[in-house]
Amino acid sequence: MTRTENITMSNGEFAHLGEGSVAYLRKVSSDELLGRFPNIGEIAPGLELWALFAANGQPILLSDARDRALAGAMENDLTTVAIH
Repeated sequence: MTRTENITMSNGEFAHLGEGSVAYLRKVSSDELLGRFPNIGEIAPGLELWALFAANGQPILLSDARDRALAGAMENDLTTVAIH
């Protein structure tokens, strides 16, 4: 029988979990980005893009190719997780 311990985190600790080391990769439409990030600037509507987001949800980079977004994560020593 394996015994596990419960680890309790404060809300503040949980909010910063993965900060600076984990990012998530997700396919998004430019329309969605314009709605979520109104200050994103000029971007054509209806584009399918790959977005890399920090653990806290802030966008790090956008690319039209998944492999380029992954390369950006690697360049910044970020572990990526995919969001479907």
